[in-house]
Amino acid sequence: MDSNLRNLKDFLTLYNKVTEMCFSRCVDNLNQRILATHEDVCLDRCVTKFARFNQYMMAFYVDAQTTINAKRMEEMEEKSRIAEQQHKERQREEQTLKELAPTVVLTPVPHTAAGNLSI
Repeated sequence: MDSNLRNLKDFLTLYNKVTEMCFSRCVDNLNQRILATHEDVCLDRCVTKFARFNQYMMAFYVDAQTTINAKRMEEMEEKSRIAEQQHKERQREEQTLKELAPTVVLTPVPHTAAGNLSI
C-alpha cells in the first residue's frame, strides 16, 4: 500500500508542477474566463511536450532497468555457481581426509604391580 500511495503522490506532484509551469508560461492575463486562442494552443503544446518527454524518459528508464536487472541476475547466478563449486570441493576434501586418515585402534595397557616397573 505504501508504494501505491507514494506513486500517487509522485504523479500528483508531477501533474501540479506541469500545470503550474505551463500555466505561468502560456496564460497572459486573467481578465477573461475563456482562454484566448494563442493561450489554448500554447497550453496544448506545453502539456504535449511534457507528456512526450515523460513517455521518452519512462521508456529509457525501463530499458536501463531491464539491463541492470539482467546483469544482477547474471551476477547472482555466477555467485551461486561459485558457492556450489566451493561446497562440492569442501565435501571432496573432507571425504579424501576421511579416507586417508589412519585408523587408530586403542588397546588398554595392563596394570603393573606397584613396585614392578620395567622399562
